[in-house]
Amino acid sequence: MTLLPQDNGLTAVEPQQTQGNQLFPVFLKLNNLHVALVGGGKVGLEKLTALLQNSPAAAVTIISKDFLPAVHVLVAQYPMVKIVQKSFTDNDLDNADIVIAATNDSELNKYIRQAAHDRKLLINVADKPELCDFYLGSIVQKGDLKIGISTNGKSPTIAKRLKEVLGDALPADLDITLQQMNEVRNTLAGDFTHKVKELNRVTAVLIGGQKPPSNKNLKLLVWGASIAFLLIAIAALWFKDPAFRGYVETISPVFYYFLGAGFLFALVDGAIGMSYGVTSTTFSLSMGIPPASASMGVHLSEIMSNGIAGWMHYRMGNVNWKLFKLLLIPGIVGAVAGAYLLSSLEHYAQYTKPAVSLYTLILGTVILKKAIDLNRKHKTEKIKKISLLGLGGGFIDAVGGGGWGSIVLSTLIAGGRHPRFSLGTVKLSRFFIALMSSLTFITMLNSSHWDAVAGLVIGSALASPIAARISNRISAKAIMLSVGVIVILISIRSIINFLIRVI
Repeated sequence: MTLLPQDNGLTAVEPQQTQGNQLFPVFLKLNNLHVALVGGGKVGLEKLTALLQNSPAAAVTIISKDFLPAVHVLVAQYPMVKIVQKSFTDNDLDNADIVIAATNDSELNKYIRQAAHDRKLLINVADKPELCDFYLGSIVQKGDLKIGISTNGKSPTIAKRLKEVLGDALPADLDITLQQMNEVRNTLAGDFTHKVKELNRVTAVLIGGQKPPSNKNLKLLVWGASIAFLLIAIAALWFKDPAFRGYVETISPVFYYFLGAGFLFALVDGAIGMSYGVTSTTFSLSMGIPPASASMGVHLSEIMSNGIAGWMHYRMGNVNWKLFKLLLIPGIVGAVAGAYLLSSLEHYAQYTKPAVSLYTLILGTVILKKAIDLNRKHKTEKIKKISLLGLGGGFIDAVGGGGWGSIVLSTLIAGGRHPRFSLGTVKLSRFFIALMSSLTFITMLNSSHWDAVAGLVIGSALASPIAARISNRISAKAIMLSVGVIVILISIRSIINFLIRVI
């Protein structure tokens, strides 16, 4: 459209032919208006419920010959709502400001519409978009924030689904932000232009214009935990494993194999939020690395990559802190227990290796199935036993060298949790879980596979900064299908080789 200057100082808009939804959105103060609702059946009850949910003090008069019992129950809670049990007549609209026709009689609805238009009143006719002057859209509300959704009368079902998506996506504490912004606005001095400029600057963070203020406590915790882990790990390795001291003198070609593998697997994990552990472990087992050493390498390499990813998700506001607290401690307990058990069985690697391969085979199947079902919608209840999920996920992750993302993240999303907040929470909690399980492995094992471990650590760290960018350009479904097939094939190969040796 083109803005045209006017003699009166105002700005006019040159009319153009536009396509799509041409409705003009408004928010009405129904507390100051009188609504006439005709119809006391299911549709009338639905319309009345929508009105009162958004404007509890609205003055509504319901006219109908018959009423559902649920209408009487609802009206009893709202003193400004009046029931008139009679057949509709024109006079029922004399004191109305807005009219809603919600009967199951199409001819009566047309008659009500004509009566409304004779009085210059706007009317909504249920399930008849062509007869409506306005629509009742789906509403998303977070305190004082209210978002109306309209599909131009094409699909109320789509509007309801979008309402569910936005309701989950908007943070629960958004209303606190609104109240704080109102306080900031009231304290600003200066002219209108200055106030607008300051408010735009403060709220730029909502669209990524500025970085939010950092949480110093979390930042200190992450860096402190990382430094403490590094010091303990170096001390433990230096005094317990002579092979580590001599590692810097000779670099095996295996290091380069695992460097490339770690880089590739971290990119895949960044794209779909899972599968780094299962792909890295499967690759390690195929290269002859024992299960405990393979799991240690995976968790060591995940410390830095998940620390970076978790911090980025925190800065973007993608962490559900209640969910984080429920996952963290049980996840650490399960991971330490699993790492201790697997390290104790390192001498029996020839037996544990096929068991872990069987586990990766199952996970590969899970990933493949989720890739096939990626675009399907399943109506499920949110999972409630978060702590139990964290405990089991941490234990299986340590024993199998992976699975925190595949198990915990997939379960949360399949259980109705929002994918973006689930991913951010799982990534941040994974940092601490990988930290503790790695310390357990280091203090328990005398590994001679540091070339493979170092390759995974460095490769995954190099991939972390660019994984997010790559994820926006690659189909998650295609990656998941590829990962699932590759993991299944390699796992089957490892199991077959074991059976051949036994036979």
